[in-house]
Formats: sequence, structure tokens, C-alpha cells
Amino acid sequence: MGKRREARERAVQFLFQYDLNPTEEFEQSLRHFWDTQRAAALATEKGPATWGQPVELPALSADEVAMRKFAEPLIRGVIEHREALDDLIRKYAENWELHRIANVDRNILRLAIFEMQHREDIPPVVSINEAVEIAKKFSTEDSGRFVNGILDKVKGELLRPARTKKEEVT
Repeated sequence: MGKRREARERAVQFLFQYDLNPTEEFEQSLRHFWDTQRAAALATEKGPATWGQPVELPALSADEVAMRKFAEPLIRGVIEHREALDDLIRKYAENWELHRIANVDRNILRLAIFEMQHREDIPPVVSINEAVEIAKKFSTEDSGRFVNGILDKVKGELLRPARTKKEEVT
């Protein structure tokens, strides 16, 4: 799996968790999320700690730093623009109330729409393809089609090419 895919998956996992259990302490929640992700990975690699024995986490690897560097702006952006993202989902999810859309699908949509609208370094078709694959992994095959349908409609509103990233003017 690519590092950006893994970062997007982690972002969706945090957003899913935050959607179900919002907290006033966003920074603390995000830090706790990253620590638990590392602890789970360490337990998978070395086995769980024995009862009462604290788990000491090693320093972040270069891959973990890169993953967080990609994922955290996505997480923060979705949280910051959540209301506008939800408005777009409502607009295109015909016959669906937002609260009736599966939590995981809703957060995948939020993430992909945020990327499409605010990350000009990522071609919209990449955001759509990634979202569809993540939906198939964490939700259902039907979710992949559902996510694709909504994101395709959002793509139609964009004022930039769908297959290329926006080049910086120097």
C-alpha cells in the first residue's frame, strides 16, 4: 500500500472516531490517536505488553513522520471545513439525509471533497479513486459506488482539470 493511501486511511479512521466522539480537546484527541496507532502497530510486531507493563513507544520512523505530514493537514482541513463539506454531500446525496449515510462513508466523502476543493496539488480523479478504494476496504462494495457517484458530481463543479494537479506559477 502506498504511503499516501495509508495516510488517507488513518485520516478517515480519526475522522470516523471524532465524528462519533467529538471532544473539546482536539489536539489531545489527535495525539492520543497517533499514539494508539503506534502502540497497536508495535503490539502487532512484538506482541502485546504483559499486564501492568507500560508500553514504551520508539521514536517515530521517517515513514510515520511522512504519513503524519500528509494526514494531519487533511484531518485539520476536514474539521475546519466540515459544515461546507456536509452541505455539498447533502446537495448531491439525493434522497439521503446526512445522518443516514454510514459514518465511514460520510467521512470518506468529507476527506475526498476537501482534497478536491483545497488540495490543488492532488488531481481530483486521484482523490476520487482513493476514496472509492478506501470505501471498499472499510465499508462495502455498494459504498464504493455510492462514494464514486457523489464525488463525480462534486468533480463537475470544480474549476480546474480533473486529471492534473494545478501547477504553481513562479
